[in-house]
Amino acid sequence: MSVASSRRGFLLGAGALGLAPPRGDAAGNNGDDIKLAVATYSLRGFQRDLAVKMIQDLNIRYASVKEFHLPYNDTPRQLADGRKKFQDAGIEVVSGGVIYLTKDDDADVRRYFDYAKACGMPMMVIGPTAETMPRIGKFVKEYNIKVAIHNHGPEDKHFPTPQSALRIVKDMDPRCGICIDAGHAARAGADLVESIREAGPRLFDIHIKDLRAINKDTGCPVGEGVLPIVGMFKELKKMNYSGTVSLEYEIEEDNPFTGMKASFAYMRGVLAGLRG
Repeated sequence: MSVASSRRGFLLGAGALGLAPPRGDAAGNNGDDIKLAVATYSLRGFQRDLAVKMIQDLNIRYASVKEFHLPYNDTPRQLADGRKKFQDAGIEVVSGGVIYLTKDDDADVRRYFDYAKACGMPMMVIGPTAETMPRIGKFVKEYNIKVAIHNHGPEDKHFPTPQSALRIVKDMDPRCGICIDAGHAARAGADLVESIREAGPRLFDIHIKDLRAINKDTGCPVGEGVLPIVGMFKELKKMNYSGTVSLEYEIEEDNPFTGMKASFAYMRGVLAGLRG
């Protein structure tokens, strides 16, 4: 993708609403806009220091960190030092994940809550089961760390859609919520805008991506596909959403930067239009 096409993505976001692109400050702030983040799974092919530099170059201040960049087997000191790498670069670690909590066992669940605590993560984006969620709920209260169930589409026998996750958390502690994965949810037949509306205060994060068609392996930069990106952001603004929208760029593993840059340009353009 060329620089010209990246600029085109930037303009299209605002053009979708007939308005000019944003003029965010040097830190990437855009007034009271929704917080845009990088899910570092997008940068899984790069070691931590380079991943941090790439997030800086994208002018993004928030990250949901995958185990590639804060390894589960590191010591608490190593994890704290790793988190400091993000912090020193002006990047806030808002969550970690996806973290899979499928073993219905206190010691196993505690291990991951200890990991999140050592990393200074206020939230874990998780892949649990219906059976493990009551146990997870106990640790949420003990550690005061939020959890957000991530839906994984039609292949996921536990939580294919946002609605399937909502059914589990709706009567749990308010620190238990969901992370809508836009691509997986669409492939499972969910209406993305309606899913956001239904989730309400239980929506803690969105893993945003785009698809050229509602099929697996058709990923593309955000704004170049068929998902209702503008409608999703409209609904988020309408509900005064306080969570993050985390770009999970699953394609072009060896060279994701240009597509990620175009994706953020498009989303910033959409937000500029909504501010208008």
